[in-house]
Amino acid sequence: MRAFECVPNVSEGRDAGVIDACAQAIAGAGVTLAHRTSDAIHNRTVFTLFGTRERVLDAALALAAVACERIDLREHAGAHPRIGALDVLPFVAFGDASAADAAEVARAAAERIWERLRVPAYLYGDAALRDDRRVLANVRAGEFEGLWSRADAPDVGDAPHPSAGAIAIGARAPLVAFNVVLGTGDVRVARAIARRLRERGGGLQTLRALGIALGPERVQVSFNLTDPVATPLHRVLGLVRGLAARAGVPVLGSELIGLVPRAALENVVERAFEVRLPGPQNSER
Repeated sequence: MRAFECVPNVSEGRDAGVIDACAQAIAGAGVTLAHRTSDAIHNRTVFTLFGTRERVLDAALALAAVACERIDLREHAGAHPRIGALDVLPFVAFGDASAADAAEVARAAAERIWERLRVPAYLYGDAALRDDRRVLANVRAGEFEGLWSRADAPDVGDAPHPSAGAIAIGARAPLVAFNVVLGTGDVRVARAIARRLRERGGGLQTLRALGIALGPERVQVSFNLTDPVATPLHRVLGLVRGLAARAGVPVLGSELIGLVPRAALENVVERAFEVRLPGPQNSER
C-alpha cells in the first residue's frame, strides 16, 4: 500500500490548548498520530503522522486551518527560525510509495491550503521547483518578518498571510532531528560548530545544522541528519564534543526529536555495545 509519513512543525510550543487543538485536528482526519513533542524555548511543536494520500492531505489542511486561526506570528517569539504558523510540512514516502509520490502529495497540499486558507507555500526538498529551494534553510531565510520584503515569490500563492505567514512544504527521505546542548551563553560557539560541520559549509554531507540560543548559560547545536547511516549519531556527537572542548565549553546533553529510523539506532548500538538489536530487519521505524 502507498502510504506517507508527514512531520509538520507548528510555531507553538507553550499553549497547551492550541497544541491539543492541532493534535485533535490531525487525529480527526483519520491518520495515525504517532508522536508529538513540544518545546517552550523554541516555541515549537513537532507532530509525526502516517496515512494514505487523501488522509494525510486532509490532516495537513485541518492542521493548517487550526494554526492559521489560533497562532499569530506577529505576537510570536521563540528560539527557532520560522516563516509560518504551520512552519514546515514535509512528506515522506512510506510503504510502496516513491519519492515522486511524496513530492506530488506535497504540491497537492500546497494547492489545497492556498485555495482554502490563502496561506502561500515555498516548496523544498524533492518537491522543489527551483534548485535554490531544495535546502530548507534557503526557503526560511529572513523568517516571518522578512516575508513581505522578499524578492522571490512563493511557489504556490502570492502575498503572505498577515498572521500565519507562509509554509515551507516539501518531500524528503526519513531523517533524524538531533540536538546537542552546550554549557555557554555565547551562541557564537554553537553557530561556529554548526558552520564547521554542516554540508553547506563544507562539512559532512547529508548534515544540516544551526546554532540556537536557549538561555543565559545554554546554547544548542541543532542537527538534521538526512542520512543517519552514512553520518551516524555517534560520529556527530563526537565531533561536537571535540569542537566544544577546543572552545573550552562543556557538552551538557543531547536529545532526539520525533521518531528515529531503526537503522540509525542499530548503528549506534553496534558501535557502543558491539551487539545487534533484535527484531525484524525490514522495519524502518
